[in-house]
Amino acid sequence: MKNKLSDLNDHLFAQLERLSEEGLTTEQIDAEVKRGHAIVAVADQILRHASLQVQAAKIVSDHGIDPSPHLPKLGTNPTRLVEGTKQ
Repeated sequence: MKNKLSDLNDHLFAQLERLSEEGLTTEQIDAEVKRGHAIVAVADQILRHASLQVQAAKIVSDHGIDPSPHLPKLGTNPTRLVEGTKQ
């Protein structure tokens, strides 16, 4: 898989930057707004799925089983999420 859950933030901010570009025509703004709605819809589904994975991991953990296989993959450097740095 090309993208990780930790990359979602970068994709959302990239779209925000495209929406805030000055000098866009009305047609370009409309296209970016449509793209933004599509990105948000997909992001929402990704986050719902990740939340479901975390819930499953908690249930597994509550039964004394290692929850790692049920958790979303965050990448090789989980501190990136906290510090906001690139891997």
